[in-house]
Amino acid sequence: MTGYCHRRQKSPLSYKLRNVKHMKTTDKQITAPRLWQVIARSHHALRLLAERSIVNTGLCLSDFGALEALLHKGPLTITEIQGKVMLASGSMTAAIDRLEKMGLVVRKSTAKDRRARVIQLTSEGKRVAITSFEKHSDDLEGLISVLSETEKRELYRSLKKLGLLAAERLDGASAGPKMNR
Repeated sequence: MTGYCHRRQKSPLSYKLRNVKHMKTTDKQITAPRLWQVIARSHHALRLLAERSIVNTGLCLSDFGALEALLHKGPLTITEIQGKVMLASGSMTAAIDRLEKMGLVVRKSTAKDRRARVIQLTSEGKRVAITSFEKHSDDLEGLISVLSETEKRELYRSLKKLGLLAAERLDGASAGPKMNR
């Protein structure tokens, strides 16, 4: 399955994580800029590890994302997959073409709209999607296991709250800047 996707050249992960190792817990007041720096660096390191996990399944990120969406949501159009995976339409079409060539998906017409094509996993595609997703999920669980259940719940609540506020402010940005509410 490898060799189908363009992969960025990897730089050593230890180099990219160097700054993360220096994040120390202190009793100082945690300012918004400091918290932002910790969130950004943590996201960067976690994203690199998640991407490595996906690449280690033998798939590229876009192919994995498409298979995962089809596995959990069932047959979808390219546009629906694109919305779930957040890829440009050209990239999504290329991913579906690759997956179809590998025999992991098929395109089918729908009775509702003959113009629309629905993408569906083949039995081999389902097997690959399940195996890849389980491996990736195990990798993520191993990484997150450093947190207690209480810490996971609190982190989830805090990030969700912050994300919802940011989304609300982005939605209101069309009416003009509203940084201080």
